[in-house]
Amino acid sequence: MKKFVIVTDSCSDLNENLRSRFDIDYIPMHTIWDDKDLPASLDWEYIDYKEFYKLMRNGTRFMTSQINREEYTERFEQYINDGYDILSISCSSALSASVKGSYQVRDQLLQKYPDSKIICIDSLNACFGLGLICITASKLRAEGKTIEEVAAWIEENKLRFHQFCTVDSLSYFRRAGRVSATSAIFGGLLDIKPIVISDREGNNKAIEKVKGRRSSIRRLVTMLTEAYESSPYQTVVVAHADCEEEALDLKQRIEAALPEKVEILFERIGPIIGATAGPGTLAAFCFGKEVTQ
Repeated sequence: MKKFVIVTDSCSDLNENLRSRFDIDYIPMHTIWDDKDLPASLDWEYIDYKEFYKLMRNGTRFMTSQINREEYTERFEQYINDGYDILSISCSSALSASVKGSYQVRDQLLQKYPDSKIICIDSLNACFGLGLICITASKLRAEGKTIEEVAAWIEENKLRFHQFCTVDSLSYFRRAGRVSATSAIFGGLLDIKPIVISDREGNNKAIEKVKGRRSSIRRLVTMLTEAYESSPYQTVVVAHADCEEEALDLKQRIEAALPEKVEILFERIGPIIGATAGPGTLAAFCFGKEVTQ
Protein backbone atom coordinates (compact mmCIF):
# COMPACT_ATOMS: atom_id res chain seq x y z
CA MET A 1 0.00 0.00 0.00
CA LYS A 2 1.39 3.38 -1.00
CA LYS A 3 2.22 5.76 1.82
CA PHE A 4 0.17 8.93 2.14
CA VAL A 5 0.82 12.23 3.85
CA ILE A 6 -1.76 14.14 5.87
CA VAL A 7 -1.45 17.86 5.25
CA THR A 8 -3.48 20.74 6.67
CA ASP A 9 -3.16 24.52 7.06
CA SER A 10 -2.49 27.16 9.71
CA CYS A 11 -6.10 27.05 10.94
CA SER A 12 -5.45 23.63 12.49
CA ASP A 13 -3.27 25.16 15.26
CA LEU A 14 -1.18 21.98 15.41
CA ASN A 15 2.19 22.95 16.85
CA GLU A 16 5.49 21.22 16.08
CA ASN A 17 5.14 18.68 18.90
CA LEU A 18 1.69 17.57 17.77
CA ARG A 19 2.66 17.50 14.10
CA SER A 20 5.69 15.35 14.94
CA ARG A 21 3.73 13.05 17.25
CA PHE A 22 1.03 12.39 14.66
CA ASP A 23 3.13 12.79 11.50
CA ILE A 24 1.07 15.63 10.07
CA ASP A 25 2.35 18.41 7.83
CA TYR A 26 0.87 21.84 7.14
CA ILE A 27 1.10 24.60 4.58
CA PRO A 28 1.16 28.04 6.21
CA MET A 29 -1.39 30.72 5.44
CA HIS A 30 -0.30 34.36 5.84
CA THR A 31 -0.55 37.14 8.41
CA ILE A 32 -0.31 40.74 7.26
CA TRP A 33 0.34 43.84 9.38
CA ASP A 34 2.42 47.01 9.18
CA ASP A 35 3.27 46.24 5.54
CA LYS A 36 4.62 42.81 6.54
CA ASP A 37 3.34 39.64 4.85
CA LEU A 38 4.65 36.64 6.75
CA PRO A 39 3.81 32.94 6.95
CA ALA A 40 1.29 32.19 9.69
CA SER A 41 3.63 29.86 11.52
CA LEU A 42 2.13 27.55 14.13
CA ASP A 43 5.52 27.58 15.84
CA TRP A 44 5.66 31.40 16.19
CA GLU A 45 8.90 31.78 14.23
CA TYR A 46 8.14 35.27 12.89
CA ILE A 47 6.48 36.97 15.85
CA ASP A 48 6.42 36.05 19.53
CA TYR A 49 3.15 34.58 20.78
CA LYS A 50 2.83 37.05 23.68
CA GLU A 51 3.78 39.99 21.48
CA PHE A 52 1.15 39.03 18.91
CA TYR A 53 -1.69 39.20 21.40
CA LYS A 54 -0.23 42.26 23.12
CA LEU A 55 -0.27 44.09 19.79
CA MET A 56 -3.89 43.05 19.24
CA ARG A 57 -4.91 44.34 22.67
CA ASN A 58 -3.21 47.64 21.81
CA GLY A 59 -5.16 48.00 18.59
CA THR A 60 -2.98 46.40 15.91
CA ARG A 61 -5.10 44.68 13.28
CA PHE A 62 -3.72 41.50 11.78
CA MET A 63 -5.09 40.62 8.37
CA THR A 64 -4.94 37.08 7.08
CA SER A 65 -4.74 35.51 3.64
CA GLN A 66 -5.23 32.01 2.29
CA ILE A 67 -2.79 29.53 0.79
CA ASN A 68 -2.38 30.42 -2.87
CA ARG A 69 -2.35 27.96 -5.76
CA GLU A 70 1.40 28.22 -6.29
CA GLU A 71 2.04 27.23 -2.67
CA TYR A 72 -0.30 24.25 -2.94
CA THR A 73 1.29 23.21 -6.24
CA GLU A 74 4.83 23.38 -4.90
CA ARG A 75 4.06 21.37 -1.75
CA PHE A 76 1.80 18.79 -3.42
CA GLU A 77 4.37 18.15 -6.14
CA GLN A 78 7.04 17.73 -3.49
CA TYR A 79 4.95 15.03 -1.77
CA ILE A 80 4.27 13.27 -5.08
CA ASN A 81 7.94 13.33 -6.07
CA ASP A 82 8.82 11.90 -2.64
CA GLY A 83 6.49 8.97 -3.34
CA TYR A 84 3.44 9.94 -1.32
CA ASP A 85 -0.26 10.15 -2.02
CA ILE A 86 -1.91 13.17 -0.41
CA LEU A 87 -4.80 13.59 2.03
CA SER A 88 -5.34 17.34 2.37
CA ILE A 89 -7.70 18.44 5.16
CA SER A 90 -8.49 22.15 5.10
CA CYS A 91 -10.15 24.83 7.16
CA SER A 92 -13.89 25.20 6.64
CA SER A 93 -14.84 26.63 3.25
CA ALA A 94 -17.22 28.96 5.12
CA LEU A 95 -14.19 30.62 6.73
CA SER A 96 -11.41 30.36 4.13
CA ALA A 97 -11.14 29.89 0.39
CA SER A 98 -7.95 27.83 0.76
CA VAL A 99 -9.78 24.53 0.31
CA LYS A 100 -11.01 25.70 -3.10
CA GLY A 101 -7.40 26.30 -4.11
CA SER A 102 -6.55 22.75 -3.03
CA TYR A 103 -9.33 21.41 -5.27
CA GLN A 104 -8.01 23.34 -8.26
CA VAL A 105 -4.42 22.20 -7.74
CA ARG A 106 -5.57 18.61 -7.16
CA ASP A 107 -7.39 18.56 -10.50
CA GLN A 108 -4.41 20.08 -12.29
CA LEU A 109 -1.82 17.72 -10.77
CA LEU A 110 -3.87 14.56 -11.28
CA GLN A 111 -3.73 15.24 -15.01
CA LYS A 112 0.06 15.51 -14.77
CA TYR A 113 0.45 12.58 -12.34
CA PRO A 114 -2.43 10.19 -13.14
CA ASP A 115 -0.99 7.41 -10.97
CA SER A 116 -1.07 9.55 -7.84
CA LYS A 117 -3.93 10.03 -5.40
CA ILE A 118 -4.84 13.45 -4.03
CA ILE A 119 -7.93 13.66 -1.82
CA CYS A 120 -8.99 17.08 -0.52
CA ILE A 121 -11.48 17.46 2.34
CA ASP A 122 -13.42 20.50 3.49
CA SER A 123 -13.34 19.94 7.26
CA LEU A 124 -16.24 22.34 7.99
CA ASN A 125 -14.23 23.25 11.07
CA ALA A 126 -11.28 25.30 12.26
CA CYS A 127 -8.84 25.65 15.14
CA PHE A 128 -8.60 22.37 17.07
CA GLY A 129 -11.83 21.15 15.53
CA LEU A 130 -9.77 20.89 12.34
CA GLY A 131 -6.73 19.81 14.35
CA LEU A 132 -8.62 16.91 15.95
CA ILE A 133 -9.87 15.77 12.55
CA CYS A 134 -6.25 15.62 11.36
CA ILE A 135 -5.14 13.79 14.52
CA THR A 136 -7.93 11.26 14.06
CA ALA A 137 -6.94 10.77 10.42
CA SER A 138 -3.42 10.01 11.68
CA LYS A 139 -4.74 7.43 14.15
CA LEU A 140 -6.75 5.76 11.40
CA ARG A 141 -3.70 5.70 9.13
CA ALA A 142 -1.66 4.11 11.95
CA GLU A 143 -4.25 1.31 12.07
CA GLY A 144 -3.37 0.51 8.45
CA LYS A 145 -6.40 2.06 6.77
CA THR A 146 -5.98 3.20 3.17
CA ILE A 147 -6.18 6.82 2.10
CA GLU A 148 -9.67 6.16 0.71
CA GLU A 149 -10.82 4.55 3.97
CA VAL A 150 -9.49 7.41 6.08
CA ALA A 151 -11.07 10.03 3.81
CA ALA A 152 -14.42 8.21 3.88
CA TRP A 153 -14.38 8.02 7.69
CA ILE A 154 -13.58 11.73 7.99
CA GLU A 155 -16.33 12.71 5.55
CA GLU A 156 -18.83 10.57 7.43
CA ASN A 157 -17.85 11.83 10.90
CA LYS A 158 -16.55 15.39 10.50
CA LEU A 159 -19.75 16.90 11.92
CA ARG A 160 -19.07 15.03 15.16
CA PHE A 161 -16.09 17.23 16.01
CA HIS A 162 -17.22 20.03 18.30
CA GLN A 163 -15.99 23.52 19.09
CA PHE A 164 -17.23 25.38 22.16
CA CYS A 165 -15.68 28.82 22.45
CA THR A 166 -16.11 31.99 24.47
CA VAL A 167 -14.54 35.33 23.62
CA ASP A 168 -13.95 38.56 25.52
CA SER A 169 -15.67 40.44 22.71
CA LEU A 170 -17.26 39.61 19.37
CA SER A 171 -15.65 42.74 17.89
CA TYR A 172 -12.75 40.72 16.46
CA PHE A 173 -15.11 38.21 14.84
CA ARG A 174 -17.18 41.10 13.51
CA ARG A 175 -14.16 42.89 12.06
CA ALA A 176 -13.16 39.67 10.31
CA GLY A 177 -16.69 39.31 8.92
CA ARG A 178 -17.46 36.18 10.95
CA VAL A 179 -20.60 37.32 12.85
CA SER A 180 -23.35 39.84 12.26
CA ALA A 181 -23.12 43.46 13.38
CA THR A 182 -26.10 42.99 15.69
CA SER A 183 -24.48 40.03 17.44
CA ALA A 184 -21.20 41.90 17.78
CA ILE A 185 -22.82 44.95 19.38
CA PHE A 186 -24.92 42.90 21.80
CA GLY A 187 -21.93 40.75 22.66
CA GLY A 188 -20.09 43.81 23.95
CA LEU A 189 -22.79 44.92 26.40
CA LEU A 190 -23.12 44.38 30.13
CA ASP A 191 -20.23 41.94 30.52
CA ILE A 192 -21.94 39.55 28.12
CA LYS A 193 -19.68 36.70 27.01
CA PRO A 194 -20.84 35.03 23.80
CA ILE A 195 -20.65 31.27 23.27
CA VAL A 196 -19.53 30.43 19.73
CA ILE A 197 -19.76 27.04 18.03
CA SER A 198 -18.88 25.69 14.60
CA ASP A 199 -22.23 24.91 12.93
CA ARG A 200 -23.17 22.32 10.33
CA GLU A 201 -22.20 24.66 7.47
CA GLY A 202 -18.79 25.36 9.01
CA ASN A 203 -19.58 28.87 10.18
CA ASN A 204 -18.65 30.34 13.55
CA LYS A 205 -22.06 30.88 15.11
CA ALA A 206 -22.76 32.80 18.33
CA ILE A 207 -25.56 30.74 19.89
CA GLU A 208 -25.70 32.01 23.47
CA LYS A 209 -24.81 35.11 25.46
CA VAL A 210 -23.75 34.41 29.04
CA LYS A 211 -23.29 37.01 31.80
CA GLY A 212 -19.70 37.03 33.02
CA ARG A 213 -16.50 35.11 32.34
CA ARG A 214 -16.93 32.50 35.08
CA SER A 215 -20.40 31.67 33.86
CA SER A 216 -19.15 31.33 30.29
CA ILE A 217 -16.44 28.88 31.43
CA ARG A 218 -19.01 26.79 33.29
CA ARG A 219 -21.22 26.83 30.20
CA LEU A 220 -18.37 25.53 28.01
CA VAL A 221 -17.93 22.61 30.40
CA THR A 222 -21.62 21.77 30.32
CA MET A 223 -21.87 21.96 26.54
CA LEU A 224 -18.79 19.82 25.98
CA THR A 225 -19.88 17.11 28.40
CA GLU A 226 -23.34 17.03 26.83
CA ALA A 227 -21.85 16.54 23.35
CA TYR A 228 -19.09 14.14 24.42
CA GLU A 229 -19.17 10.47 23.44
CA SER A 230 -16.74 7.66 24.23
CA SER A 231 -14.62 6.69 21.24
CA PRO A 232 -11.28 4.96 20.66
CA TYR A 233 -10.31 8.14 18.80
CA GLN A 234 -11.42 10.56 21.52
CA THR A 235 -9.08 13.39 22.46
CA VAL A 236 -10.20 16.60 24.18
CA VAL A 237 -8.45 19.92 23.59
CA VAL A 238 -8.51 23.07 25.70
CA ALA A 239 -7.01 26.03 23.84
CA HIS A 240 -6.54 29.69 24.64
CA ALA A 241 -5.40 33.00 23.18
CA ASP A 242 -3.11 34.33 25.91
CA CYS A 243 -5.36 33.60 28.91
CA GLU A 244 -3.56 30.60 30.38
CA GLU A 245 -4.86 30.81 33.95
CA GLU A 246 -8.50 30.75 32.86
CA ALA A 247 -7.73 27.96 30.39
CA LEU A 248 -6.21 25.85 33.18
CA ASP A 249 -9.39 26.39 35.18
CA LEU A 250 -11.43 25.25 32.18
CA LYS A 251 -9.25 22.16 31.74
CA GLN A 252 -9.58 21.16 35.39
CA ARG A 253 -13.35 21.59 35.29
CA ILE A 254 -13.59 19.43 32.16
CA GLU A 255 -11.40 16.73 33.73
CA ALA A 256 -13.72 16.63 36.74
CA ALA A 257 -16.89 16.57 34.63
CA LEU A 258 -16.04 13.93 32.02
CA PRO A 259 -17.45 10.43 32.55
CA GLU A 260 -14.08 8.76 31.89
CA LYS A 261 -10.36 9.47 31.91
CA VAL A 262 -9.26 10.79 28.53
CA GLU A 263 -6.27 12.69 27.16
CA ILE A 264 -6.83 16.45 27.34
CA LEU A 265 -4.40 18.50 25.30
CA PHE A 266 -3.65 22.00 26.60
CA GLU A 267 -2.73 24.23 23.67
CA ARG A 268 -2.35 27.79 22.37
CA ILE A 269 -4.48 29.30 19.64
CA GLY A 270 -2.38 30.18 16.60
CA PRO A 271 -2.08 33.36 14.53
CA ILE A 272 -4.87 32.82 11.98
CA ILE A 273 -7.56 31.86 14.49
CA GLY A 274 -6.16 34.35 16.98
CA ALA A 275 -6.40 37.21 14.49
CA THR A 276 -10.07 36.33 13.98
CA ALA A 277 -11.20 35.52 17.54
CA GLY A 278 -8.94 37.88 19.46
CA PRO A 279 -6.96 37.72 22.71
CA GLY A 280 -8.77 36.20 25.67
CA THR A 281 -10.46 33.52 23.58
CA LEU A 282 -11.10 30.25 25.41
CA ALA A 283 -12.17 27.10 23.60
CA ALA A 284 -12.76 23.39 24.17
CA PHE A 285 -13.01 20.67 21.54
CA CYS A 286 -14.07 17.04 21.49
CA PHE A 287 -15.52 14.22 19.41
CA GLY A 288 -19.14 13.41 20.12
CA LYS A 289 -22.73 13.53 18.97
CA GLU A 290 -23.32 15.01 15.54
CA VAL A 291 -23.62 18.79 15.43
CA THR A 292 -27.32 19.69 15.00
CA GLN A 293 -27.27 23.47 14.52
